[in-house]
Amino acid sequence: MADEKQTKLDLNNLKAGGFIKERGKDLFTVRLRVPGGRMSVPRLKKIAEVAEKFGGEFVHLSVRQSIELININFRDFDAVVEELGEKSQKVASCGARVRVPVACGGCEYNPNGLVDTQKSALEVDEKLFGTPTGHHKFKVAFAGCPFDCPKSATNDIGFQGAIYPTLDKDACIGCGLCAKSCVPKAIAMGEDNKPVFSNDPCIWCGDCVKVCPTGAWSEAKRGYTVRIGGKWGRNPLVGTLFATFLPEDRAVEFIAAVLEWYKQKAEGLGRIRLGDTIIKEGPEELLNHLRSRFPENTVAETIAPQIIATQIGK
Repeated sequence: MADEKQTKLDLNNLKAGGFIKERGKDLFTVRLRVPGGRMSVPRLKKIAEVAEKFGGEFVHLSVRQSIELININFRDFDAVVEELGEKSQKVASCGARVRVPVACGGCEYNPNGLVDTQKSALEVDEKLFGTPTGHHKFKVAFAGCPFDCPKSATNDIGFQGAIYPTLDKDACIGCGLCAKSCVPKAIAMGEDNKPVFSNDPCIWCGDCVKVCPTGAWSEAKRGYTVRIGGKWGRNPLVGTLFATFLPEDRAVEFIAAVLEWYKQKAEGLGRIRLGDTIIKEGPEELLNHLRSRFPENTVAETIAPQIIATQIGK
């Protein structure tokens, strides 16, 4: 048996398991896994009980929808995990691995939602959470519509619900509601008092389909717009468009393909994020990799992730 006096905590391993060292002696933050930001009321009550028993005066709600228990003594780790119940409330992950996905409410109750983001987030969490990248953290976000509340484009992979509209002119009564509701001005009324659609301004929000009283506007395609290479932090990037109308049930497969490329291309480059790897290799390299598996969804061309100059005006 090892001498207990020489036993040391491996802070890197603890962090990988969601236990993050605080400033205080022997104190840690325990980050809980809340995929998609959704939690049942009974679970929430149980977390409050555990936090009150072992933690400080408050919990912290992270910007990525996790709940963090503050001021947990490392000697209480086993008791905290046991009382939370490993099956019902797992500890999150940090380090160079796939993180817990974030998501908005999707289409279950939000009138703007176009896709079931909660289902997608849970599937990604179940199948890919904690997957080592070998290089750096890897964050995924799901937005149900172009309002993009989760700010999906600032994640390594960001999914955004989208509908491509099509018009049956014979069914159109020329009411003009579609043109009035189209904020990007992709629809205008023509001389024949029928809508004229312009593809370039369209952000695929589906508002024209929703407001049409006769069903003249309908969806030709529905799925995820996918932007890749975003990150926040000291040197933020905005991810750029790599795929359109990706079927909802192929999100996990798509992420796995991007991870495969990332692991290979970032080999030997140290701690480097996906977006910086794309900038180094060029976006066409990743496009070619994705095109072989998702030919109907991968865009013909794109640009590298874009640098956000946060120090403007300094």
